[in-house]
Amino acid sequence: MAFEKTPGWLDWYAGPTKPRFKLPAGAVDAHCHVFGPGAEFPFAAERKYTPCDASKRQLYALRDHLGFARNVVVQATCHGADNRAMVDALTHSNGRARGIATVRKSVGDAELLAMHEAGVRGVRFNFVKRLVDFTPKDELMEIAGRIAKLGWHVVIYFEAVDLPELWDFFTALPTIIVVDHMGRPDLGKPIDGEEFGLFVKFMEQHPNVWSKVSCPERLSIAGPPALGGERHPYRDVIPFARRIVETFPDRVLWGTDWPHPNLKGHMPDDGLLVDFIPHIATTPELQRKLLVDNPMRLYWPEEV
Repeated sequence: MAFEKTPGWLDWYAGPTKPRFKLPAGAVDAHCHVFGPGAEFPFAAERKYTPCDASKRQLYALRDHLGFARNVVVQATCHGADNRAMVDALTHSNGRARGIATVRKSVGDAELLAMHEAGVRGVRFNFVKRLVDFTPKDELMEIAGRIAKLGWHVVIYFEAVDLPELWDFFTALPTIIVVDHMGRPDLGKPIDGEEFGLFVKFMEQHPNVWSKVSCPERLSIAGPPALGGERHPYRDVIPFARRIVETFPDRVLWGTDWPHPNLKGHMPDDGLLVDFIPHIATTPELQRKLLVDNPMRLYWPEEV
């Protein structure tokens, strides 16, 4: 089946540099996606965007190029609740990938068990209104109760301005909660201000809450460096991500977000994104927790 990409869609950067930062042995890219390929795994009719193809083969080639050992593949919204492309990536990873699914209330127990066998370890609830349609919270809570029995967790994606409205729902979830991209803080507001302070309070008060300190390319106002400029771009994101890493060192994860869906303005060099890591996790101990110990404990506990 042929799909026409969303106008202005930015394809992933095909020539990433080799990172200067050497990842610790066993490092996990804990947030990435696959798109299709559309001819094999069609995109959902209800999707809000149509991406380029980004296959499992290309994802795992990037993993090896950057120096990661494993991946966590998060279901892309363009595939809706059809998890076949993500599950296919897991089953062809030789045990080196785990997955996060999107499911509806109607999902059967047999399907959940099959996904568990394939390596799925969580479900994602997306509250970013421009990306998904609203799902009633009682349905999401029912899903959370069912997947909790499998030992799965819930990944939540929201924007900082919406945290007050979502607080009660999030704090009632019966699982570990992993927040995508620090809840997308507004970097135009102060790090010690009310909005980011509420997110820090959310993590302080609820020890089941983890955070990904990923996607500086999405959060930054300053943007990437000019061609030939500094090696570590997105300077304005560093204080926010470092605050989370240093305050909650045992509950943080990092991922590339490849192939960077719905990104506007520029497409990042994934090698430069890896070189961002030592600026937010500044010691070997913090780097190992962020990239190895924490994701292994969450996604491969049987090997810890």
